[in-house]
Amino acid sequence: MAVSMKSAVSQSVVSRRPMSVRASLKPATVRAAPVAAPKADSMMVWQPMNNKQYECFSYLPPLTSEQIAKQVNYIINNGWTPCLEFADPANSFVSNANTVRFGAVAAGYYDNRYWTMFKLPMFGCTDPSQVLKEVANCQRSFPKAYIRLVAFDNLKQVQCMGFLVQRPSAAGEYCPLPQRSVA
Repeated sequence: MAVSMKSAVSQSVVSRRPMSVRASLKPATVRAAPVAAPKADSMMVWQPMNNKQYECFSYLPPLTSEQIAKQVNYIINNGWTPCLEFADPANSFVSNANTVRFGAVAAGYYDNRYWTMFKLPMFGCTDPSQVLKEVANCQRSFPKAYIRLVAFDNLKQVQCMGFLVQRPSAAGEYCPLPQRSVA
């Protein structure tokens, strides 16, 4: 009886083997659609003077309150820890005037990129309105500073997100969107 069970099992395994890979590959029958080249007047030349950017969303127009709220929801829904940081305009960028280099500059090298924390990170925060309330408090306390919201992943022990929630109104090192191109 054991022998007949074994042979029945081995036959069912043999019948489930996949076809050979070569037999299953077929040549493509659909061609990719042609892509139109961009027009010359739609290309932009980046304005390098007085056009400094921060973090991942700074190339976009300033975020509205609703857009910031959506990003806060994303942070909370991923279980990350939100934290607010601020810096005065003179010390917000890495420059030779405000930086002490600790070694050769290379990819992944961080020097003077840490801003002052506004209170402690919001560990265990599950309500996005609490974060938005702290953003408003920080903006009221430091109206002439850059303020960014960062998010930390407590499992991976890394910062996983960061973006500006306030750029000072008198910031001179920033080009409004229409002036970012020289052409």
